[in-house]
Amino acid sequence: MTQPEQQISRTPLADVFRRYGDILLVCVALLGLIVGGSLWWRGASTEASLAWTLATAPVLAALIFQIVGSLRKGDVGLDIVAALAMASAFVFGESLAGNVVALMYAGGQMLESFASGRAQHEMTALMGRVAFSAMRYRDHALEEVPIAAIRQGDRLLIRKGEVLPVDGHVAEGTALLDLSALTGESVAKSLSRGAEALSGATLVGAPFDLIASRPASESTYAGIVRLVESAQASKAPMARLADRYAIGFLLLTVGIAGAAWLWSGDPIRALAVLVVATPCPLILAVPVAIISGMSRAAKNGVLVKDGGALEALASVRTAILDKTGTLTDGRPTIVEIRTCGGFTEAEVLTFAASLDQASAHVMAASLIQAATEAGLALVPPSGIAESPGEGIEGKVGDRHVAIGGSTYVGSRSSGCNPHDLTLDAPPETLKVAVAVDGTTAGVILLRDQLRDDAQSTLEALRKAGIDRIVLASGDLEHIAHAVGLTLDIDLILGDLTPEGKVAVVHREAATQPVMMVGDGVNDAPALAAAAVGVAMGARGAAASSEAAGVVLLVDELLPLAKALGIARRARGIALQSVFVGLGLSVAGMIVAALGYLPPVQGALFQEVIDVVVILNALRALR
Repeated sequence: MTQPEQQISRTPLADVFRRYGDILLVCVALLGLIVGGSLWWRGASTEASLAWTLATAPVLAALIFQIVGSLRKGDVGLDIVAALAMASAFVFGESLAGNVVALMYAGGQMLESFASGRAQHEMTALMGRVAFSAMRYRDHALEEVPIAAIRQGDRLLIRKGEVLPVDGHVAEGTALLDLSALTGESVAKSLSRGAEALSGATLVGAPFDLIASRPASESTYAGIVRLVESAQASKAPMARLADRYAIGFLLLTVGIAGAAWLWSGDPIRALAVLVVATPCPLILAVPVAIISGMSRAAKNGVLVKDGGALEALASVRTAILDKTGTLTDGRPTIVEIRTCGGFTEAEVLTFAASLDQASAHVMAASLIQAATEAGLALVPPSGIAESPGEGIEGKVGDRHVAIGGSTYVGSRSSGCNPHDLTLDAPPETLKVAVAVDGTTAGVILLRDQLRDDAQSTLEALRKAGIDRIVLASGDLEHIAHAVGLTLDIDLILGDLTPEGKVAVVHREAATQPVMMVGDGVNDAPALAAAAVGVAMGARGAAASSEAAGVVLLVDELLPLAKALGIARRARGIALQSVFVGLGLSVAGMIVAALGYLPPVQGALFQEVIDVVVILNALRALR
């Protein structure tokens, strides 16, 4: 037995049917229709009826099994109409009509699967770009290692055409990266020495060395893959929208069928009504349109976790934005280094960056990058003692270094007062004091710069339908206002705790649906409380990505405005398909109830409606 045959033989029958069931049912129904038609043409009407009945039975059995499973979960779907139509055909001896309904239903399910697969193409493509190994430097030589073995600080060789396996910084030279899988942007981006490079990008230029900034399991692309897996495993998209109309349409269908039977005394008219009503466009068009919208958003760098999140995104009118990492870069840059005690600017930065190699603080990464770009040689620190929120101290070579807030460093040093060095500093600047061997060496001033696209993004959000924009920051009030007053923002709030941000969400939600955008752990409660939470997932905290319904896969805010437009359009197309499809179905049922549309012709009419609404739903991909 060959290896493929062995693999097939070990595949459970249920898995085979789950993968190929729609195709098998279509083949059975089509074969029965052909064989029965051939027998009927030869005058063997009894045998033809049997062939049509036998071809219908497997489809009806599979449908009943599916309905029972749904009812156990408390879901009442429109598949019941299809089951009633096929069962009624059995009862009333309309075997040809039953076979046509079976073929149309199985064909509709297969068409939906094909369309859904086409719509999920962009999300599935994300899953196929995971790197499994990397070339790592060790003892002046290269070794190929699995990405699970990569650790922070490892130096990797990235070759042309390879996908970056972990997040890191460009060690030497220039990296020309294709970010299209993450952003949808076709133009490659050039990164210079010290710049941050995110996993999932593809190298299209010359090879370069990458210094890993975190393990593969904690890198950007690994998080994206986990989010995509979660989105694909979620409940059928937009089920809530379909549920709103399913029971009502089911009752309407049964009511029209019953009325036609009572009024005419002809049960075939009731069967014709049921046949026209199935397969219903509500079953087929809504998932296709919403999955198409989710796929289109993913191509633009925005992962929508499920259909409910897309529906919520389409309805929001108020946007609440965090400041740090959302409207600002979240990576403070050095604006000035003020020295004292005979130290130079290079020495102050070298000592601070060397010690900060042991810190996970956001300003530590900024100092290390600045020192690396300046060509300064950093020394591994030792004897580390860190006071969270205050500062860190330890040995850099044979020197004792302390860095942190002015009060923290001032209590550990003599000489000039760190406070005095920053009396005339702008209020929005961040201050890192540095002491060496108990003497104040200087203060490093940093500023968290506004994103280049901050103002244009806010304008794009308003064009996408956002009426009100609120800045809700955990920074001090004067820092939040210094940033917010330069932008088109309706309300500026600062000095907020996580509970305070949740209160802002609830207050704004009292008037209209709210979207909360943030990236930190402190934003997670507010993201969960909003109608839709949006996390800056490229460099944000894992907690915020887990709490959010929408995750930005890139370190940019502008794709969110595109996603709003995509969500509104996808939801509009879904509703359009529903109302047009249901309208045509109801019209067909009325004609059938009056006796002008026999069961077989009614099934063909309904299939035309289904094809039309599914093709219309696929417009959400464009």
